[in-house]
Amino acid sequence: MTTEPECQTLTQNLRRRGAIVLAVFALVWAFAGGSGIEAAAVSVAVGVVAAALSVAGVVLAFRGAAAPAVRSVRLPEKWNRGVGIVNAAEVVAVFAVIAASNATGRPELIPPGICLVVGLHFFPLARLFDQWQYTWTAVALSVVAVVGFVAIAAGTTSETARVVVGLGAAVVLWLSSFHVAVRG
Repeated sequence: MTTEPECQTLTQNLRRRGAIVLAVFALVWAFAGGSGIEAAAVSVAVGVVAAALSVAGVVLAFRGAAAPAVRSVRLPEKWNRGVGIVNAAEVVAVFAVIAASNATGRPELIPPGICLVVGLHFFPLARLFDQWQYTWTAVALSVVAVVGFVAIAAGTTSETARVVVGLGAAVVLWLSSFHVAVRG
């Protein structure tokens, strides 16, 4: 049985960690997207802005979570086991996307495929962490993935698709990070 102060502390810690993880992965997606930009100066500028936004997300996570949580999370029984299973399934699915895309000679499908996997994994995480924000994160990342698939089907270059998916996913993750950090 957890006491109210323990519940408040757990709530703040989970939200802080979530905001930080989201900000860090936003940076990874931004770098992936920036790698598709041919102009070196623009690619570097994207990297600098991405780093600044991710640092801002981490700072907000510590500053935003310092105040008492407005709403305590209601975690399902064995929630941490569920999170482990969801994350393990995500890793396996990411490797499957990479292997299948390379095996079929379609490596340009890797970014939208991974984005779709990441998006879908947020649906169960929304319930497991009792964070409704993760549902719109899941929907938005899935939409970014579909846009990437459509861009590839329309004949765009793999670099353009990587920019669209990478930067789109980064923006979604930063917005989610900032929201979780500031609003809980």
